[in-house]
Amino acid sequence: MIIPPIFGAIQSIRDGLEKRYIASYLALTVVGMGSWCFHMTLKYEMQLLDELPMIYSCCIFVYCMFECFKVKNSVNYHLLFTLILFSLIVTTVYLKVKEPIFHQVMYGMLVFTLVLRSIYIVTWVYPWLRGLGYTSLGIFLLGFLLWNIDNIFCDSLRNFRKKVPPIIGVTTQFHAWWHILTGLGSYLHILFSLYTRTLYLRYRPKVKFLFGIWPVILFEPLRKH
Repeated sequence: MIIPPIFGAIQSIRDGLEKRYIASYLALTVVGMGSWCFHMTLKYEMQLLDELPMIYSCCIFVYCMFECFKVKNSVNYHLLFTLILFSLIVTTVYLKVKEPIFHQVMYGMLVFTLVLRSIYIVTWVYPWLRGLGYTSLGIFLLGFLLWNIDNIFCDSLRNFRKKVPPIIGVTTQFHAWWHILTGLGSYLHILFSLYTRTLYLRYRPKVKFLFGIWPVILFEPLRKH
């Protein structure tokens, strides 16, 4: 959630991509750093540094997804204003009520919007992107499932870990898996969004795996006629 998006932002700058995709990568890095700080300190201020950027980054993702099929460097001021206003309202209310359920519902609304938009794209526009689109969605939802299991069965899981070797017990740290899987799912979503956008702009994008492991978007040279 921290290092790969930084490299993604740098690569986006080198490739001359639109600033909103640079912002997407950096927003994911901020979420990762905020989550890191919160889990190291368990302080309320660091919790906000974790949770509020989740809202902001998701708003950037929503903007990117709904602007995939516009002319290059266009700005949708109405959507931009709506998402900024939404972020300000959520921030203000959350600072007042301090209720995690409120944050989860607002974040869930944004994720649900992204899911619907992604399904539309892979169903009606670019069906051959189903692999990337559904992989990002599936990994994210798996992390969400494990997070809920950890919340509901926390006591049982802790008792189980006391009875088994540490190497087995560590695999049941589902809250940790939540961070890993949602971080990876979010990163893959950026790739999906970027692939969709650059495909529309005829950049000839390709998914490549660095060292045979880590997925990135690279662009083939344009054909000369």
